[in-house]
Amino acid sequence: MRVRIRRADHKKAQWELYSDHQGEFAQRVPVGTADYIVSAEPEDKRVPKAEVTVHVQNDERVDVGLHLTR
Repeated sequence: MRVRIRRADHKKAQWELYSDHQGEFAQRVPVGTADYIVSAEPEDKRVPKAEVTVHVQNDERVDVGLHLTR
């Protein structure tokens, strides 16, 4: 599935990537405090996209989960 990541204060995605067959992905973002919007768009257009805001503090690792439902 396609995953897009953007800073919360930007309108355009800064990163676009695809998850693996298990729905997992990883992306490094610049060091510093910021909020990012992570959105996932499934290939099945009947399933709505999911979106979550992630707060990053400095250079920490953040794990998030998105749940897609029909």
